[in-house]
Amino acid sequence: MATPDAGGACVFEAIGLTKEYDYGTVQALRGVDIRIAPGEFVAIVGQSGSGKSTLLQMLGALDHPTAGELRYRGAPLSAHGDLASYRAHEIGFIFQAFHLLPTFTAIENVQIPMFETHRSTSERKQRAMELLKLVGLEDRLHHFPSKLSGGERQRVAIARSLANGASVLLADEPTGNLDSENATLVLDLIVRLRREQQFTLILVTHDMGIARQAGRVIEMKDGRVVADTLNSTSH
Repeated sequence: MATPDAGGACVFEAIGLTKEYDYGTVQALRGVDIRIAPGEFVAIVGQSGSGKSTLLQMLGALDHPTAGELRYRGAPLSAHGDLASYRAHEIGFIFQAFHLLPTFTAIENVQIPMFETHRSTSERKQRAMELLKLVGLEDRLHHFPSKLSGGERQRVAIARSLANGASVLLADEPTGNLDSENATLVLDLIVRLRREQQFTLILVTHDMGIARQAGRVIEMKDGRVVADTLNSTSH
């Protein structure tokens, strides 16, 4: 069973997680309770405005809950002394919009998260080269984002998300800006890397075709979890 039992180890545990905006007039999350075990591939689905991206931002400490508690590996995330370090070392991010720096080459973009580490310049460069080779871009090391296709840019973003060996990868509509062919290639790459490296993958999508590849699907509506099911057809 993918969902951990009461005594099992959790990567994340959300307890009554609530997020309000505009002095409470907008309720993005309304008492969300979820538990995610190490190594799971979880898809979070729902219509626009359902709260799925807000929940992902909470898991990545990009935003803070209004109420409730979020625990990371058993400890409250609110008590973490250095959330910037948490984001840099524990979490990898992939966004729909890629978020590559346009004046940096592919190999330079991949090195950005490593500036939070003690790696030397040569170590950062070597690591970035290895990661770009891993995603099939060894011949695009010195290309700027403007010279890369959408699929190639997202592969650079995937390489960047793995730069510090994060144990959790958070992906927010990672194929949303891609055509169907590149979307399939990018999703297959993410799934393969997760299988090989055994990180926890939490992916937000509105596409049920993508969600069906996950081991578990959490459906959200109006800021609440309305379904949490295991997917026996995932691979």
